[in-house]
Amino acid sequence: MPLPELLHRALFKGVSLLPPAVQAALLRRYFDWWHRSPDPWRLGTDDYERHKYATTLRLLPDRTYRHILDVGCSEGVFTHMLATGHPEAEVTGVDVSERALNRARGRPGPARLSFTRADLISYERSRAFDLVVCAETLYYVGRHERLRLASARLVDLVRPGGLLILVHPWPEARRLYTHIDGAMTRVLHHVERDSPRPFAVTAFEA
Repeated sequence: MPLPELLHRALFKGVSLLPPAVQAALLRRYFDWWHRSPDPWRLGTDDYERHKYATTLRLLPDRTYRHILDVGCSEGVFTHMLATGHPEAEVTGVDVSERALNRARGRPGPARLSFTRADLISYERSRAFDLVVCAETLYYVGRHERLRLASARLVDLVRPGGLLILVHPWPEARRLYTHIDGAMTRVLHHVERDSPRPFAVTAFEA
């Protein structure tokens, strides 16, 4: 992993030592700062991101999804793709940055698409979901106990028989999914090794 990314991970591991409410407040401020300009990570235009989205959609099991949750949705690029591909579903995007969500809400999309500001650990669900997608997010929650709590929260969001799709850098994903593997059944695992930044798309069933 390149040095800037290692330092990035170290920063968030340190932040995770703080009380959950303090960590959540710092993450909100951090991501609002990043989103002072539109699409700071070029999620809508970068070739790597577009390839990752296409791979995730291609591997998504062909099922009927009535309620879909996109965790860490940023400005909603992939959330809108999910809503377009599943027009019968209620699709919810969740992120800690209100700036990002305001841009997500400003994009034209289906009426059954909505966005909510919340962090993963404190997010209060109104229902369990048929499909939960969490991409490039778990490394922000930090180290052991906080990762365990976030993983338990993801498991809790999925209805029995529903799917959790995780998309994260490889091989880092092996560490990030430790607690999920013990709580759900892994039904799909694909590693995109030829990408400039290898990533894994993994599906777990509740």
